[in-house]
Amino acid sequence: MNRALLLVDLQNDYFPGGKMELVGITEAAAQAQVLLAEFRRRGWPTYHLQHVAIRKGAPFFLPGTPGVEIQASIAPLPSETVIEKHFPNSFRDTGLREILEAAGIKELVICGAMSHMCIDATTRAAVDLGFTCTVIHDACASLDLSFGDTVIPAQQVHGAFMAALGMWYARIVARKDFLSGLS
Repeated sequence: MNRALLLVDLQNDYFPGGKMELVGITEAAAQAQVLLAEFRRRGWPTYHLQHVAIRKGAPFFLPGTPGVEIQASIAPLPSETVIEKHFPNSFRDTGLREILEAAGIKELVICGAMSHMCIDATTRAAVDLGFTCTVIHDACASLDLSFGDTVIPAQQVHGAFMAALGMWYARIVARKDFLSGLS
């Protein structure tokens, strides 16, 4: 199988009680959990990306804190690869490309957080590196952003980034539709 699942930054700091709770993260993680279960059932490769902050003054994903840990509902099995990253682009300084190429992976199914940062940066980089990408939109989450005096609600942030990625970089699909389309 040349398809793999990338679960990006589904870590405790993004969940209720964390230092940077995202809008809809619990629902997105539930969708990611169903995807993960299906990939496991089929024996398809799964890669967990874990952001660890190294930037001075970083407010979350701090090394050695509970917030940096991958959320229990989608925790990796011992047989699954966890790749530590320090930038929004999961390929930057991580060896992810080499790991995927060594495994013969050509197609990536991407989900996680945040839609407007790591999902966007990872998807665009993956396509630039020659991978075909599918983003599972309801297994991703974002947060409200501000631009000047305007607050952009998380749902609009998420929608704008999914729409932009769907123009060129990825097939954007709901978890249910992705799974129903599998052979």
